[in-house]
Amino acid sequence: MAERETHESDYVPYFLHKGKYPGALGWLLATDHKRIGLLYLACIATFFSVAVIIGVIMRINMLPGHVILTAQQYNAAFTLHGIIMVFLVVIPAVPTIFGNFFLPILIGGRDMIFPRLNLFTWYLFVLGAVLALVSVFFGGGAVDTGWTFYVPFSLKTTVNVPLAVFAVFILGMSSILTGINIVTTVHQLRAPGMGFFRMPLSVWGFYATAWVQILATPIIGITMLLVVMERLFGIGVFDPAKGGDPLLYQHLFWIYSHPAVYIMILPAMGVISDIFPVFSRKNIYGYKMIAFSSLAIASVGSLVWGHHMYVSGQSDTAGIIFSLLTFLVAVPSAIKVFNWLATMYKGSIQVEPPFLYALSFIFLFSIGGLTGLFLGALSPNVQLHNTYFVVAHFHYVIFGGMGFGLAAAVHYWFPKMTGKMYNKPLSVVAWLVVFVGFNIFYFPMFILGWEGMPRRYYDYLPQFATLHQVASIGSFIMVAGLVLVAGNLLRGLVAGARAPANPWGGATLEWTLPSPPGQEDFEEIPVITHGPYEFDKKESGA
Repeated sequence: MAERETHESDYVPYFLHKGKYPGALGWLLATDHKRIGLLYLACIATFFSVAVIIGVIMRINMLPGHVILTAQQYNAAFTLHGIIMVFLVVIPAVPTIFGNFFLPILIGGRDMIFPRLNLFTWYLFVLGAVLALVSVFFGGGAVDTGWTFYVPFSLKTTVNVPLAVFAVFILGMSSILTGINIVTTVHQLRAPGMGFFRMPLSVWGFYATAWVQILATPIIGITMLLVVMERLFGIGVFDPAKGGDPLLYQHLFWIYSHPAVYIMILPAMGVISDIFPVFSRKNIYGYKMIAFSSLAIASVGSLVWGHHMYVSGQSDTAGIIFSLLTFLVAVPSAIKVFNWLATMYKGSIQVEPPFLYALSFIFLFSIGGLTGLFLGALSPNVQLHNTYFVVAHFHYVIFGGMGFGLAAAVHYWFPKMTGKMYNKPLSVVAWLVVFVGFNIFYFPMFILGWEGMPRRYYDYLPQFATLHQVASIGSFIMVAGLVLVAGNLLRGLVAGARAPANPWGGATLEWTLPSPPGQEDFEEIPVITHGPYEFDKKESGA
């Protein structure tokens, strides 16, 4: 694709464009998909920073002889950490930031199909975050149930559960509407010639995720409302003392929350699928299989919720079926990993910061996925359920997967979003510190869990002290790396060199635009004549 000519006198970066409203109102009332993406980025980066600080406090508490939190305070801390990370960071991050900013560009459109609805989803997101924050300080204090809000404890505790779960309901509404916008945009606004199998694979990631958001999120929304109604009006849905069934809550919660894992990971997989061809200088291996595997993960992954409930008393038959489905859902994930590795084979590898984060994604996600098979098998699960093994597995999948995928996306698209370049050598150092710290932090938790250390305990027996100390030291190293990452990006934003239109030599549509794009993404809607990763055809403009 050749870079399209832009008349300097006509070109104004999207963030300097003078719209209907001046100053801050121009952002708060923006319907431009790029500005909305940055609004989400600012909020999510803030929430992530708060959750990291809470996590550091918890790890200080877990150092031998450093119990600084009471059991109640520790319960509240890890609940708040979980709520922020899951509902305010991990689930919305990639679809709302990069889906908003790049999805219309990647398919050759000028905006999301429902621009006002797009802005409304951000306001719902902010409202849900504010309600979650208010619940910490009013009505009995911070929730201490864990981010899963398990009944009957969430019905009995005196803290402000109703407001917290209502906040989750509002956040769910934002997620559903975002999903509707993404699906409709993909179906209706693709450029001429862009069939489904000419879309970049990041678009397939956003698209598959959006269907999960639309179909699964209403279940958690209804469940949260039932908890509120039971708390406020005493109806007996989940409380066994009133004829309710606490296992019903677990089923409803995990029917949503296991597919939510794929809301977290599928968009990151899509971005990774865009990055490997660019830095291998060759077409993606097995395009259609990667695209179909995204849909397979989204569909089969919606049927495996029962593997969270092996020890809850469900039938042996149900356990066997859920275990089989759990192993089957690993197949499309393995297809993706195989195809990414095959894409690099005999490629002309260019080692840049986004590529390093993408490689880390494969390594860490593979560890998370393989250890998930331990938990998916019936017998090991009895030993490992509710231990630190689960904590390690979860973070290798979500932070090692989605987190490093998000970092890859940030470093890949930062020049296009800002028009500036960050310091590449410093970004490599920061990546290495984060990667080393991550593994020192979380890998000991596999051993802790295997040896029987329960999760969610604020103190522990002396036999676990050494590994907890190693994990805490790893967390400090990782956080130091995250500070380096943030500092480097902020420095690049303020004082970085001007970014060219196509710093990585990418072949998808966003790299045909100036860095940063103008208010109107395309002067003329492009006509697509071939697939997204055919580097020898860049000059065609498709």
